Amino acid sequence: MFRAIHLEQSADKATVASLKELDDAALPTVDKGVTVDVAYSTINYKDGLAITGKSPVVRKWPMVPGIDFAGTVSASDDPAWKPGDSVVLNGWGVGETHWGGLAQKARVDGDWLIALPAPLTLADAMAIGTAGYTAMLCVLALEQRGVQPDAGEILVTGASGGVGSVAISLLAKRGYKVVASTGKAAEAGYLESLGAAEVIDRATLSAPGKPLQKERWAGVVDSVGSHTLANACASTRYGGTVAACGLAQGMDLPVTVAPFILRGVALIGVDSVMAPKAVRTAAWARLAQDIDRRALASIARQVSLAEALETAPQILAGSIRGRVVVDVNR
Repeated sequence: MFRAIHLEQSADKATVASLKELDDAALPTVDKGVTVDVAYSTINYKDGLAITGKSPVVRKWPMVPGIDFAGTVSASDDPAWKPGDSVVLNGWGVGETHWGGLAQKARVDGDWLIALPAPLTLADAMAIGTAGYTAMLCVLALEQRGVQPDAGEILVTGASGGVGSVAISLLAKRGYKVVASTGKAAEAGYLESLGAAEVIDRATLSAPGKPLQKERWAGVVDSVGSHTLANACASTRYGGTVAACGLAQGMDLPVTVAPFILRGVALIGVDSVMAPKAVRTAAWARLAQDIDRRALASIARQVSLAEALETAPQILAGSIRGRVVVDVNR
């Protein structure tokens, strides 16, 4: 038996979330299946949507939410993994179409796992989590486009969230001048402690703006979308790069072609869910090398599996700072 957050759909299509004891036999059957004793998972924005039913994230019922986890292999039908291996999973539809990480056990396709890179611990891995892994994918996208620390200011939107917090820390450690955009003025000290050189009000970016604006950003890490992303593109310097990975403000993108055809701005989409294994492995290797452990301690806090249910609506309300790690054995 194992404990898990369990999502069911009522007759009127409402999502019913509860903490349940489940039999090991209930775990999904998977080709090349690997059973993992989960140590830690997290609450991400998508998990908040799934648990509250605010958006049709869940595609199969019943469901165990949790889009990522870190743990230890207990059994494996995949020769690539053996009992005792420490592993990390991000994405691949877990928590949406396949039972996810907000449970004490998981069974997944062995191809979805990567080895936990030293010196990270299982707790470190989920303090970073999908948000931090996504942040690293964005940093790599900027680097691959030649955006170096001497190129100019880097804008990070949604700065006090998980992606934003880790992105600031990673970029600052590598010598970039980071400008953090947030709607939470009280978090300025926190963002500066992570390495932000300047903190600006998100209101300067979140309303409709001109198609072309004064050039400022050499690069952008955006987890917000909508008008914020449009304004970021419109104010990016000639040849700059915008890495877009989220939609906290909205899925729309009210932008013109002007920044792209007049300034050569590149808008790069960053996907963490279906990224190839080689890309994931490279991102996690860099995280193991680059992450500031002291910053990570300030970015993340831990809750129990039961407390994760209470956290879900809070993350949707934007009242959560940084990362929430779930100790599934508490």
